[in-house]
Amino acid sequence: MNFPKKLQCVIFDMDGVIIDSEEIHKKAYYETFKSLGVDVSEALYKTLTGSSTINAFQKLVNHFNLDDVPEELVLQKRKRYVNYFENDPTLALVQGVKDLIHFLYEQNITLVLASSSAMVNINRVFSRFGLNQYFTAKISGADLTASKPHPEIFEKAVLLGNASNENCIVIEDSDNGIKSANDAKIFVIGYKNPLSADQTLKNADLIIENFNELKKLIGQS
Repeated sequence: MNFPKKLQCVIFDMDGVIIDSEEIHKKAYYETFKSLGVDVSEALYKTLTGSSTINAFQKLVNHFNLDDVPEELVLQKRKRYVNYFENDPTLALVQGVKDLIHFLYEQNITLVLASSSAMVNINRVFSRFGLNQYFTAKISGADLTASKPHPEIFEKAVLLGNASNENCIVIEDSDNGIKSANDAKIFVIGYKNPLSADQTLKNADLIIENFNELKKLIGQS
């Protein structure tokens, strides 16, 4: 798939693209796994990356044949995540992403957030780092019928961005998210976040290691 000739809308994932929060999500998940007495391998955890929390726990409950209610496990995990979020002073935006967001905004390109995180977590991040002013819309996969890797979240993002698929791009750091964008037929950029090294990004239309590469590409288009 080719990069849009007339870029109108950029759709951002959040965890691992805007904020380096993958590690605290993982800590919160594994504390919850420990409380359940289940041993979740790295390979199994990798399949959960990019999915909504409810989908992840539904999968685990089925996988381990647990009696626990997935909705209650979501709340347990969320409490642990919030504790890390509020008490980790090193938590920061991904390097260069604020400059990219400001650059796109100044170019009058519509920005939409499409994340598998719960909206309460999205709002927490956006408030802490002052991002609300730049984005036209925010979507939580937790509020949809199906989360990533299903394409619904990006299909809705295009509509909210008042654009067409061929004039949009998606920025993702997970294989599940990339598949979602592929199936939505949107050009997808795989951001190679060092903290998401277990993700191959092999089905991305373009892989970048820093956001200056994308700024240059947009400047040339």
